[in-house]
Amino acid sequence: MLLFWAAALPVAALLGFPWTYLTKDINFLYRMCMFALATGARIAGVKVRTLGLEKIDPARTYIFMSNHISNLDPPLTLPLIPRRTSVMVKKELFKVPILGHIMTLGSLVPVDRGNRDAGISAVRDAVKAIEQGLNMSIYVEGHRSFDGKLLPFKKGPFYLAEECKVPVVPITISGTEACMPKARFAIRPGIATVQFHAPIEPADFGDRDCLMAQVRAAINSGLPVDLQETAPKS
Repeated sequence: MLLFWAAALPVAALLGFPWTYLTKDINFLYRMCMFALATGARIAGVKVRTLGLEKIDPARTYIFMSNHISNLDPPLTLPLIPRRTSVMVKKELFKVPILGHIMTLGSLVPVDRGNRDAGISAVRDAVKAIEQGLNMSIYVEGHRSFDGKLLPFKKGPFYLAEECKVPVVPITISGTEACMPKARFAIRPGIATVQFHAPIEPADFGDRDCLMAQVRAAINSGLPVDLQETAPKS
C-alpha cells in the first residue's frame, strides 16, 4: 500500500498539484487522492464490505460521525462518501510545504487536540467548510481505540451539528482493528465493514446530550456483539 502511494505521489505532484495551484480548484486532486486511498487499501489485501450507503442522498450535505479503531479507517471510509468531504487534521501537517497549502485549498480543518480554545476554532473552521456545501467527516472519539470498543465522545462535533443544522450520519467501522491494530505498522489482509446508519435529521437532534446518545447508540449497534456496550453512554 505504501509503495503504491509512493508511486502515486509523483503523478499527483506533476498533474494534480499544478492544476490545483493554477485553477484554485481542488476537485481533480481530490478525486486522485480518493482513488489512491481506495486502491492502496485493495493492494494491501483489505476488502471493504459497505452497508447502508443507499441511505445517503448525494445531493445533501452531511456531518459523518465515525468510531476510530485503526489508521486504515480514513483510506477505507473517505472514498465511500458521496461528494467531497472535509476532515479535521492535526495542525502540524499544515506546516508541511505544499501539502499544507493544498490542505488549505481543500478546506481541511486544522485541530490541536490538546488545546480547548483551538478546538473551538476548529469548530468554527468546520462551520465554514459546511457552509461551502462540503460534507464533514469526524472521528468522534478523538483517538483510536486499542480494543475496538467505543471511547468517550468529544463534544466539539455535537456543537458543530447544533450550529450547522445539517443531518448527522453515524458510521460504524469494524474489522480494521484486526487488519492494522493501533501501535502496529504491518497490515494483514482481511475484511473490514463500513456501515452507514440512517441520517439523524436536525428536527430529531434534541439537545446536545440527546444527539450524542443517538449517535453513540447507532455506532454501538453496528459493532461486533463482543465489542458492544450493554448500556450505551451519552
